[in-house]
Amino acid sequence: MACNWIFLITIFLAVLALSCIAQQPPCATYKFSNNRQFSSCSDLPVLSSSLHWNYHPSSNEVDVAFRHTGVTDRRWIAWAVNPTSGGMIGSQAIVSFPRMDGSLAVYTSPITSYGTRLEQGNLSFPVLDLSATNQNNEMIIYASLKLHGNISTVNHLWQVGPMSENTPMMHSVAPSSPNVKSMGTLDFLSGRITTRRSSSSTLKNIHGILNTVSWGILMPIGAVIARYLKRFESADPLWFYLHVSCQLLAYILGGLAGFGTGIFLGARSHGVEHSCHKIIGIVLFCLATAQVFGGLVRPDKDSKYRPFFNWFHFLAGCSTLILGIFNIYKGFDILHAAKFWRLAYSGIILTLLLATLLLEICTRWCKPRTKLSLSNTVEKNTSTVIAVASVEV
Repeated sequence: MACNWIFLITIFLAVLALSCIAQQPPCATYKFSNNRQFSSCSDLPVLSSSLHWNYHPSSNEVDVAFRHTGVTDRRWIAWAVNPTSGGMIGSQAIVSFPRMDGSLAVYTSPITSYGTRLEQGNLSFPVLDLSATNQNNEMIIYASLKLHGNISTVNHLWQVGPMSENTPMMHSVAPSSPNVKSMGTLDFLSGRITTRRSSSSTLKNIHGILNTVSWGILMPIGAVIARYLKRFESADPLWFYLHVSCQLLAYILGGLAGFGTGIFLGARSHGVEHSCHKIIGIVLFCLATAQVFGGLVRPDKDSKYRPFFNWFHFLAGCSTLILGIFNIYKGFDILHAAKFWRLAYSGIILTLLLATLLLEICTRWCKPRTKLSLSNTVEKNTSTVIAVASVEV
């Protein structure tokens, strides 16, 4: 009987131990080669990284070890605290990377712009015992931070990027990249970490969607309506209202909302320049605005100035279509858009081109032939009437 109880207690303790081990994060089982001990840790959700720390509430100091695994090439790593906001600007980073000569660089870097090259500089709080290791396909940064104020929860970021000789280069900014998801809040007391998506990435996607729908889809559809639907007398004045509605909606989405978000993103992205994309966007906004106000003051059909307006309207419209589609593909490059979105938009453009080609054939070949057959019929009927009248006379 006693043996049975001992067996049951042993099984219960074994299950309890296994459940406790299962609840531990993988980082908890890691042993540092320098025999350092950390009471808390968290496996970060992206970029194959983990953070270990010892927090001292009385002095508001924290000892951290930022660990990045799976290192197979030269790259830089960084972990940062942002005392002012949850984004990249204002972050106080500790950086490490292997130099060309094999030595390991480790230093502090305040982030003041999106175009940073992670230049060395002092942080807004003291950093002590800064060191790093690079071995066994993993890089680790050690540091002791003395944070200002009696706080235990901070905004933190972590990043990994490529190297060009001894200069850290820009990491990926594609919407699907894990680099745009490597930020959140960290509570040193509870160990709770929450991640969030960059608001800039969301705004970039909104900017791209607005401009693709407006400049890249609605504008071409409106042009097709104006060119081909108006040739049918039964569609007058319906084609005009459809054309104006389509182009005005495109101007509101792209010329106002899309252009506005672009200006806002440019103001926030200090040090990041996409000059070609920006210049084309400004030209598109000016052309579209001129088209809108030109439509309000267009001359009457019998005015001697109407031909000049028609030529301006045609040339400005063609320029807007070409530049708009070109700039959308430039935007895809900037956002590193997935291949699916490029193919989807290319499919829409090819469909519009095919519809334009078919309408061109119908209006230039089929309609003239219809007119010719009608005129022949009228001539035959006229000849018949004349012949009958001659016979009667």
